[in-house]
Amino acid sequence: MRLDVAGADAGKARGTQEGMRHPLFDYPFPEVEQSYGPRDCMLYALGVGFGADPLDGAELPFVFEEPELKVLPSMAAVLAGPGFWARDPAAGLDWRRFLHVEQEVVLHRPLPASGTIHARARITRIADKGEGKGALIFLERVLRDGEGPVATVRVVNLARGNGGCGGDAGPTPQPHPLPERCPDHAFETEIDARAALIYRLSGDPNPLHADPQIARQAGFSRPILHGLCSFGIATRAVLATFCAYEPARLASIGLRFTAPVYPGERLKFHLWRDSDVVSFRAIVPQRDVVVLDHGRAELR
Repeated sequence: MRLDVAGADAGKARGTQEGMRHPLFDYPFPEVEQSYGPRDCMLYALGVGFGADPLDGAELPFVFEEPELKVLPSMAAVLAGPGFWARDPAAGLDWRRFLHVEQEVVLHRPLPASGTIHARARITRIADKGEGKGALIFLERVLRDGEGPVATVRVVNLARGNGGCGGDAGPTPQPHPLPERCPDHAFETEIDARAALIYRLSGDPNPLHADPQIARQAGFSRPILHGLCSFGIATRAVLATFCAYEPARLASIGLRFTAPVYPGERLKFHLWRDSDVVSFRAIVPQRDVVVLDHGRAELR
């Protein structure tokens, strides 16, 4: 999917011109600095399923530093982020009804195996769907190190409890359409039952993904997998299928989250390639549910 940043900025400007600038545009996101190294890269890769077969020579370089460590491009999504900012009372949001619905990472160059990243999140658009329907909040942050921009990370959240908030009511970007033909390729993987417990060590300690009691209070039978963990698994599927596991060949990847995934389930990806564009979706076969949809990756 290509998140419409130009359209987002136009929507923001339109809201300003009409005297409807939402105070959330002025939310004081801090400048975040994060240093990381090979251990963090390997832990992230383990969390999204690399190394399940220790004899797999194609995946080993992501979890073993010799002779040279490879870094999964989707790791950019967890670096120098703003945290769970929606829980801040100053944001004025119903954080209990706040959903992560879309994610995109654009790589300006391969992510190095160590470094210090700086980024500041900003809201680019608030699309008001109306009272009782929620509002879409578009965020963007550019990751930079000492050599310049590394990646641009874009997120769309649905604030289900904040419809009628006064954001602009213009059209929202349409999701990336999937080809109507049969998939060109498939990729299947078993999610480790401990996946959420491992992945949370990469920076998302939300107890929803670890504590069965809290998961039940939220309406789930057991802890669910992090959305960004399934995003990393999708990146793994594209790298394995079209990039021969070479991270530099992936220019961007984005998708829409459509249903929760549980650790221990099996994911099946359907993938299509048209020139340098890969389209994909993922289902959980045992439940016959689409959990990731409208996926789009661009290859170099």
